[in-house]
Amino acid sequence: AKPGSRAVVFFGDSITDGYCSTADANRRWPDHIAERLLAAGHGNIAVVNEAFSGDRVLANGMGVNALARLNADVLSQPHAATVVFMMGINDIGWPGEKSITPRDKEPTADDILVGYRQIIDRVHAAGLRILGATLTPFADTNKGTPTEGYYTPEKEKIRQAVNQWIRTSGRFDGVIDFDKLMEDPALPGHMRSASDCGDHLHPNDAGYAAMASGVDLGQLLKAPE
Repeated sequence: AKPGSRAVVFFGDSITDGYCSTADANRRWPDHIAERLLAAGHGNIAVVNEAFSGDRVLANGMGVNALARLNADVLSQPHAATVVFMMGINDIGWPGEKSITPRDKEPTADDILVGYRQIIDRVHAAGLRILGATLTPFADTNKGTPTEGYYTPEKEKIRQAVNQWIRTSGRFDGVIDFDKLMEDPALPGHMRSASDCGDHLHPNDAGYAAMASGVDLGQLLKAPE
């Protein structure tokens, strides 16, 4: 790679993996970030998407948990300089859901934040920066389907507590507030209908484009100190 080349590693779950976007069309929000970087003349900044659907911070399930895969999937990436971390909604939503994880114990916000702190500390110890993205609205997720129970009012309180910590703790090197960007101002806790792919959890193509447009590229371009 040319001198000064760096990689931004996006570490997340299905929302970063682009679930519900048009298949094989590169319309995930990190794809749009890559396009923006190229258009702005930053071809020396690589975008690495290390997200998969169903991923959780604390527990295995649809793959290995974030704490266990951090070294292999994120910290070992060549020229990695910044991590963009968006994960935790599956930790909140899956436990108690009717068909897949009905016996999983619901974590508290503090449980999830213990995992956040470990990830932040390990990223910083490796000499990288880490940005935290708030968890997007998920009211009525999968309502009326076999996986109903992913959302409850009690789970929404956990999401709100996690987001408040992301915004105010000062532990991240920067914050991307996707919650405020994607929330319907007339229906707090709900995703904007124009951005909702229909399951009330995942954005559609327009929603992923809106997420990317709300990211300050300057946060991604800063080099680790």
